[in-house]
Amino acid sequence: MGNKKYPVDLKSLPNSPGVYKYFNKGVLIYVGKAKNLKKRVTSYFNKQTGNSLKTRKLVREIDHVDYVIVDSEYDALLLENNLIKENQPKYNILLKDDKSFPFICISNDRFPKIYSTRRAELNEGEYFGPYTSVKALNNVLELIRSLYHVRTCNYLLSEKNIANKKFKVCLEYHIGNCLGPCEDLQSESSYLAEIDQARHIIKGHLKIVKDHFLSSMKTAAEELNFESAQEFKTKIEFLDKFQSRTVIVNKKLKGIDVITITSTEKKAFVNYMRVDNGIINISDSITVKKRLDESDEQVLELLIIELRERFNSESKTILSNKIFEYWEDSMEVNVPQIGDKRKLVELSLKNALYHKKEALSQAEKTKQKENRVTQQLKDDLKLKAIPNHIECFDNSNIQGTNPVASMVCFKNGKPSKKDYRHFKIKTVIGPDDFGSMKEIVFRRYKRLQDENIPFPNLIVIDGGKGQLHAACDALKELGIYTDIPIIGIAKRLEEIYYPEDSIPLHISKKSESLKLIQQLRDEAHRFAITFHRSLRSKGQVKSELDLILGIGEKTKQKLLQEFKSYKKIELASFQQLEAIIGKKKALILLGYIQKKGSN
Repeated sequence: MGNKKYPVDLKSLPNSPGVYKYFNKGVLIYVGKAKNLKKRVTSYFNKQTGNSLKTRKLVREIDHVDYVIVDSEYDALLLENNLIKENQPKYNILLKDDKSFPFICISNDRFPKIYSTRRAELNEGEYFGPYTSVKALNNVLELIRSLYHVRTCNYLLSEKNIANKKFKVCLEYHIGNCLGPCEDLQSESSYLAEIDQARHIIKGHLKIVKDHFLSSMKTAAEELNFESAQEFKTKIEFLDKFQSRTVIVNKKLKGIDVITITSTEKKAFVNYMRVDNGIINISDSITVKKRLDESDEQVLELLIIELRERFNSESKTILSNKIFEYWEDSMEVNVPQIGDKRKLVELSLKNALYHKKEALSQAEKTKQKENRVTQQLKDDLKLKAIPNHIECFDNSNIQGTNPVASMVCFKNGKPSKKDYRHFKIKTVIGPDDFGSMKEIVFRRYKRLQDENIPFPNLIVIDGGKGQLHAACDALKELGIYTDIPIIGIAKRLEEIYYPEDSIPLHISKKSESLKLIQQLRDEAHRFAITFHRSLRSKGQVKSELDLILGIGEKTKQKLLQEFKSYKKIELASFQQLEAIIGKKKALILLGYIQKKGSN
């Protein structure tokens, strides 16, 4: 275990908890935590450990190992989580769903507003959430607006503005949704008392609100103020109706996180719930792509930190269907076997299983569609085999300048971008599309032939009979003309041409197989024209000045900024040149111009 064989001296590693980092050419590709750094890192390079194919691939790429020693396993977990979020190494599982969840905000105004937002700016107010369901958020806001008189206007209700009668009450006042603080018809203390009650609802403390309404109703009834008592009774009914729509478990269950997992070989499906005062106020299901055959327990160890941080959880109890390590002394991770807690875990797992079923069903539908389209293409083109691997070629040039070509590859009806190829035309001079097509097709399949790589099931040529004939000539020279089906597609009428057949095939414009061919053609054209523009723009920044020894890029930029073009530079006097680039470089430039003029 010396330095010669491994990217780190394994014997020198500490027997301490910490985080190890694997690099490839300076790029962080994996971060891991360990109770014992020496044992954990050594296990990657020990052939006796039976590492998976993915892990062996990771190890082959490692050229440098770094590590950080910490005080405890919990510190290692936190540091690992932070490093993964910051660097997103390609071999770590990542929570990258990019979802932006909404919050409820109570603004910092003198008369606060209550509204939903997806931006949590801490200096603008007090935020609650995030809510995984917009419907649930709207239900809370609807309840608050039914029970309290919260303003919706954007007026700056300062004491000075109200005293100067700057504002007038709006329609919300006349229909009873607002009590008119803008005209000093409601006091600040009365308004803030309602906001405090609304805050209890947002936090899920419905019993406090209900008790307040019951007490107020009784007081009003005792004072024979039956109209006011009826209003409070209506509010209690609103509250009960809202409560009946929420998922309520045992009200004794307070401050609990529930996280469950079910997985396949490549993906994990996780459901997270937060329970407060017997109400499930957050439930979210996510899919995680496994990178190195992580166990369910390893996935949960990482995700629970991310999810608790995302949903601002301060719960001290975590319930799950798997026992995993959470290295904080005050935290408790349990797998309940009986009772309401067990039912809660089963409910969460039911959500995770449903999420898994939906994902697998969607994947199956996508696969069936791909199979259906390629099968339809086989039938429409009368092919012997289903074209699961298709390659399409296109040329791009403008008046023969920077002639290039592209090849795009579709596998199972989808783009396989890692197999796309660019070509610079080498043997053809001028705008010769036929010659260019023959060259690139020959080069592509000569290489596959030499490297013994399987040929595609179908070749598509963007063009009519001429381009198709040129491509066929290339295949004939390679001796594989009869081995690969080839067609051409003409843009004007979307006609399909076969080799040695003058009558084109017309596929229905509504056919999925024609749409697939068109997608191939359009993608090849996009890929070719992008490459052509790139080369052309690089060529346009070149100048005659690039040919002059002693004139560098900065000097060139100064001259072009002043004179705009090389022709104007040629007409400039020595004094003008000297003023811009100095005497020495002005002499070099003038010497080149005079020498070129004498030739």
